[in-house]
This record gives sequence, structure tokens and C-alpha cells, in this order.
Amino acid sequence: MSITTNRRIVFVCVENSCRSQIAEAFGKMYAGPNVDVFSAGSRPSGQVNPKAIASMAEIGYDLSAHGSKSLDDLPRVEFDYAVTMGCGDECPHLQARVRLDWGIPDPKHLPMEEFRKVRELIALKVRDLLANLG
Repeated sequence: MSITTNRRIVFVCVENSCRSQIAEAFGKMYAGPNVDVFSAGSRPSGQVNPKAIASMAEIGYDLSAHGSKSLDDLPRVEFDYAVTMGCGDECPHLQARVRLDWGIPDPKHLPMEEFRKVRELIALKVRDLLANLG
């Protein structure tokens, strides 16, 4: 019997309150049991943005159970993918085989209609990433 290791993806933004939280949620929604999905922030805010919680509730995901996490809260493993959300965070102490930056604008001050567009962009990018894990 062979032992398989799950693929690991981490989504990172500054506060871990909007973009990376939404990406983690979509990762958990779309990934199978062989993918572990995490999120963290370089300077976590300590809470998940209420707009992020509301926008995910609209599509049936309870983001209120998530918490804003620091990079130091992540497991000390090599990630298959470290995805930054466009915030310039390089996450130098994260080991990752592949690093991506998605250049997604921070939606925290956007009206809800525009916030939803960012949510859908993140959903699309997460689906594409998972489809190309290889």
C-alpha cells in the first residue's frame, strides 16, 4: 500500500479578512479530499470582514466560522502553491513549490455589488488552480 500526501495550497493577503478568506472557502468548497487549503495574513486583522461573511452566506458558505490567521499559524510544511492576492506580500518564510500572485483588488471598501464581482473572480481563479493541480 502506498502512502499519498495531500496537495497543500495557501492563500495569503495582508489582513486575512477578505480575499484570502474567500479563496480558502472556495478551495474547501471545490477541492476534493486530497487537497488541504489554508489562508493567512502577514498582518492579520483579527476578524473576518462582515462583507466577506455576507457575500459567502449568499452562496451557502458559512465564513463566520473562520478566523483571521497569521502566517505563523500555518503548519510548517512545504506548500504546493502559495497564492498572494495582489497585496505585494512575498511571504519569505513560506516554503512553496509554486508562488503565484493574482493581483486581485482589495474589496473591503467596495459597495456590495462590486464586492460580489471580486468574490466571483476569486471563485473562477480557485477553480482554475484546482483544475490545473496536475
